[in-house]
Amino acid sequence: MNKVFLIGRLTRDPELRYTGSNIPVATFSLAVNRNFSNQQGEREADFINIVVWRKQAENVKNYLSQGSQVAIDGRLQTRTYDGNDGQKRYVTEVVADNVEFLGSKNSSNNSNNATGSSSHNEPTPYDFAEAEEPKGTNIDSNPFADFGSSIEISDDELPF
Repeated sequence: MNKVFLIGRLTRDPELRYTGSNIPVATFSLAVNRNFSNQQGEREADFINIVVWRKQAENVKNYLSQGSQVAIDGRLQTRTYDGNDGQKRYVTEVVADNVEFLGSKNSSNNSNNATGSSSHNEPTPYDFAEAEEPKGTNIDSNPFADFGSSIEISDDELPF
């Protein structure tokens, strides 16, 4: 089985090109934080090349930019080509089947990331440890108070 799941931030704006048969293909690099810190206590990242095809490639180009956070699922692919100097080159990349848009560069967290930003404006879906309860939120209040009249439900009315 060849399946890859990644969550990271774009290190540069996506590049969109078209094949000879007019099929869109976008490429970008994704910075993915490692789960551990180095000996200096710093988190390191891996930089992974991503390839996206067809309509999803056009969406990536139109809606993502450097620093955007995405979740990728796809497959690992290795290919070779001959460089201008005659040497054989090897390329390993992830061919994305799905790209999920998670957050913009404005929602980056305090960890090392590709943009070098250290501001933390709002939590992203994966910032659970750093997320704070919004100001003025009362967990005892009724979140459905403004949704019209109440409905009474009785267990006696259930068929089982």
